[in-house]
Amino acid sequence: MRVKFKENILHKRLIEFIENCELPTEMAIFQLHAFKEHLTNKEHLAITLGKFNNNEPVLSRIHSQCLTGESLYSLRCDCRFQLTESLKKITLNGSGVVFYLQQEGRNIGLLNKVRAYKLQDEGLDTVEANHNLGFTDDPRDYKIVSAMAKHLEINCINLMTNNPHKIKALEESGLTVNKRIPIKSKRTKYNRNYLKTKAKKLGHLL
Repeated sequence: MRVKFKENILHKRLIEFIENCELPTEMAIFQLHAFKEHLTNKEHLAITLGKFNNNEPVLSRIHSQCLTGESLYSLRCDCRFQLTESLKKITLNGSGVVFYLQQEGRNIGLLNKVRAYKLQDEGLDTVEANHNLGFTDDPRDYKIVSAMAKHLEINCINLMTNNPHKIKALEESGLTVNKRIPIKSKRTKYNRNYLKTKAKKLGHLL
């Protein structure tokens, strides 16, 4: 009990739950849960469907915000396609959650993402562009997900991802990953190098 109490205190220090509401979409009527991260003041969302059984893994996706892909329909990445596929799978399953994190451009921010795009136009890959701007390969942080899951009373997940580093990070933060579910990537002539770099330099299983 003492360990659990300490875990709850830790998670409350990481996030603050703000509010939840309905999110009607063409696929289903989801629930939208809003959180604020104390350390960064970033705003994160959990998009849920159905009820969760604590004894069963919850179908889940961790998705970083991508304004260029999801709102502006950029073909440089596969973010919009993966988000749509995840929500479709959750709808077919009848329950699940997408943890939608305010970590634009692998957490380098929108303005630096545009700078990185310019460097890619000049011949660098995504990792090289990050290094040129003073960032690591992938500076995203997933500890916040464990805290959000705790609030939603989720202890174990089946994770839709091609990124094994996400699994390691989640398990290190105390969230059990029962299994990995591969998720498709939509290939175009514009994201060919992006996906190649994901596999070769970031270890994604494509």
